[in-house]
Amino acid sequence: MEEQQGAQNSQKIYVEKKRKGGMPLVLVAIIVAVITSFITTAITYVLLSGNVKIEKSEGVTKKIEITKTDSPVVAIAEKAMPSIVGIKVNSLVQGFFGMQESNSEGSGIIYSEDGYIITNYHVVESAIKNNTSNVYVTFYNSDEEIEAEIIGGDEVTDLAVLKIEKDGLVPAEFGKSSELKVGEIAVAIGNPLGEEFASTVTVGYVSALNRKVTTDGRTYKLVQTDAAINSGNSGGALVNSEGKVIGINSVKVSLTGVEGLGFAIPSDDALPIIKELIENKVIVRPYIGLGGINLNAAIAERNNLKEGVYVDKVYSNTPAQKAGIQRGDVIVSIDGVSITTMEELNEIKNSKKVGDKIELGIYRNGKEEKISIVLEADSDVEKSTTN
Repeated sequence: MEEQQGAQNSQKIYVEKKRKGGMPLVLVAIIVAVITSFITTAITYVLLSGNVKIEKSEGVTKKIEITKTDSPVVAIAEKAMPSIVGIKVNSLVQGFFGMQESNSEGSGIIYSEDGYIITNYHVVESAIKNNTSNVYVTFYNSDEEIEAEIIGGDEVTDLAVLKIEKDGLVPAEFGKSSELKVGEIAVAIGNPLGEEFASTVTVGYVSALNRKVTTDGRTYKLVQTDAAINSGNSGGALVNSEGKVIGINSVKVSLTGVEGLGFAIPSDDALPIIKELIENKVIVRPYIGLGGINLNAAIAERNNLKEGVYVDKVYSNTPAQKAGIQRGDVIVSIDGVSITTMEELNEIKNSKKVGDKIELGIYRNGKEEKISIVLEADSDVEKSTTN
């Protein structure tokens, strides 16, 4: 009995010594885990917040210095945003209950200090086709609204020019889209969804160059970006890391499950059109004078023809008719370059000037022949929808 009591007293003394000598192991483990978590979180925050300099000695972190840095997008936005405007189109349209007001919005770019504004044709299309429409321009960081005159528009390239009377404008600086590389930073600036979200900046990269995109029956060669472009961004700017405009935002692919597919008209392609619209108000293009149907290999083989452009119609008193092009001919080349579609034919033709001579390769009655054509100006509305 005494031995048992002695053992209990000994155990009691041992437990008391443990309590006096240190913390229980479980408590120690919890404290260590909390401290480790705190340190890890702090270091992660530091790494995400700026440039970090960490000095180590024998595996122990001694010092952490944080240097605050600004994103380059801040400088890009500060430079470019004053040159981006909002575009409003107010129209009267015939509705079920009579004439009703219809409003649409987009974006634009200040081209010159004396008031020329660039935008997309589709942004102001209703005003170009409806003389009851009025177009207004709104400005960055301002409630001012000025009515604009439509100088000219080109549906083929989806470009238009407006003119306002206002001093102190900040024209955008343009870069060369031909010098772009895939992977470069790309910043889109505009008014997505209208004035409520004016001067929105979205950031991404140049995803691809010379993308062929077909919309509303026309094929465009565009710059692709993953910077968010939404309704209302049309006509706004896609700028590079120097804040220079390298594209005019134009198209977004809106399909279920598709994100990050935005497109812009390359600046190198847009500027000559803009200059011509300012000078002449219209774009004069070379014209052949025919309507064609794309003839793929399978259809061509079934009809004992060659793959190319099947001539479906030849218009009267046009270069095509004067040169002897006939309905049923198949155009297989232009200036020695093989083609299979109207888009390819138009691309080469549109690179020429009025008065230039081209040579078409024609497949007719089982034989190929060459026909020379002198391009004339496209001045007829009906013709402008063909080639």
